[in-house]
Amino acid sequence: MSNRKLKNSELPRLSESEFKGADKTPLIIVLDNIRSLNNIGSVFRTADAFLVEKIYLCGITAKPPHKDIHKTALGATETVDWEYVENTLDLVEKLKSENTTILSIEQAEDAVMLDTFSPSKNQKYAVIFGNEVKGVDQKVVNASDSVIEIPQYGTKHSLNISVSAGVVVWDLFSKMKGFTPK
Repeated sequence: MSNRKLKNSELPRLSESEFKGADKTPLIIVLDNIRSLNNIGSVFRTADAFLVEKIYLCGITAKPPHKDIHKTALGATETVDWEYVENTLDLVEKLKSENTTILSIEQAEDAVMLDTFSPSKNQKYAVIFGNEVKGVDQKVVNASDSVIEIPQYGTKHSLNISVSAGVVVWDLFSKMKGFTPK
């Protein structure tokens, strides 16, 4: 089997202006006190790949422009809509008042496993990813509509936040778009 790798110029990609005007996935990412600039940049790239509506950067989470965010975002900070909000809990209350369902991505009692979670049609979701060490703040978890957990079967108890974001966003994107991987 011989599969020639495609050049970047051969890939069907949106221009920056086409991206801005494209129909977005009804999905918002909230980064709650993320320390790593590389993780922040990686989440921007994931958000770009799956047409995420917006990213909120909260607490100590750094904001673009920053060279270490840019290094992993590869320009996605220019395409994905983002906003800084100091207090995550205030943001959660604002989003809930706009009829957005809040999902904390965390390991918690009575969490719903990601593979069994079914998003509702015509509903907007905000997924909250927490600090690399402490996770999503407990007050934010308490204010969430649901907690989603990524099933894990090995010896470790967590995934890197940028990996978690990739897994969750891809899963929700594919379910929302009615796409079933082969």
